[in-house]
Amino acid sequence: MSLPLWKQTAKTALALFFALAVAGCNTMEGAGEDMEEAGEETQDAAE
Repeated sequence: MSLPLWKQTAKTALALFFALAVAGCNTMEGAGEDMEEAGEETQDAAE
């Protein structure tokens, strides 16, 4: 089953984003803070 090109591109971009975000975290505490900040930004964008 093949996904449409735009879905494949979106999944790849999302995976790349998360890989870069995780690579930028030096500690698990830093990862938690980054995830919290990303969640807050998502909530702000939804409002």
